[in-house]
Amino acid sequence: MKIGLYTRYLSPTFRDELQELAAALRRREVTTVEVDGSLGEEELDFLFSIGGDGTLLSAVHLLAGRAIPVVGINFGHLGFLTTTGRDDFDQLADDLLAGRYTVEPRTLLHVEVKGAPALTSSALNEVSLHRIDDTNLLRTDLYVGDDFVASYDGDGLLVATPTGSTAYSLSCGGPILTPDCGCFVVTPIAVHNLSLRPIIVPDSATLRLVTAPGSNVNLGTDSRHHTLTGGSEIVLTREPFTVRLVRLRDQSFFSAIQQKLNWGGVSR
Repeated sequence: MKIGLYTRYLSPTFRDELQELAAALRRREVTTVEVDGSLGEEELDFLFSIGGDGTLLSAVHLLAGRAIPVVGINFGHLGFLTTTGRDDFDQLADDLLAGRYTVEPRTLLHVEVKGAPALTSSALNEVSLHRIDDTNLLRTDLYVGDDFVASYDGDGLLVATPTGSTAYSLSCGGPILTPDCGCFVVTPIAVHNLSLRPIIVPDSATLRLVTAPGSNVNLGTDSRHHTLTGGSEIVLTREPFTVRLVRLRDQSFFSAIQQKLNWGGVSR
């Protein structure tokens, strides 16, 4: 077995623990490779993302569509997307070698910008539009397929995947979506119209976000940001590939939101 170890902004205080993880794998005759800015042609059985959710999102973009399962090890604060903490590296290694895990496919958004600058990208969590000028509201027209939905005047608008429904969208009042629900959620950000609420659309749909002419906009795709000048059209579709996140024994989406978001109380 060969495992890639990816870190981004790991604190020097955690370097010893990273070495403990690598040693636990080597004791089981697992080959480890440190991954930096690119996977290249490296053939891996797993990619370990070592940090927090931001590190995992960065690791996803390193994969560039490759079907390598990702194990998130939380060295950060919340780590909602991560698989495990840094408490028992030996147990983690044993579970992976014994096959005591499941793999959850996660949908991504494909992003295509028709404007200045033109670009393509992808997002596991969400795509967000924010106003840059604090004195003016940002107007964004939303289309689902050929149908006009609404004009949103406010701080911005975001479109989240089921994975991203527990992130930025949730803090803006959006619903929690299960990872397998096959949909996206459109959530306004501080919209200046009380009748506009988050809506859920099938992930088979094509969404178009059209900003008003003359608007300068910050486009966020997960943790990456781009400045769009003038009026822009952002086309969102489902990526043809998925990200494969690893869950260990007895873990589930609902156990994650109960334990990490303190949601739903205690089961009887």
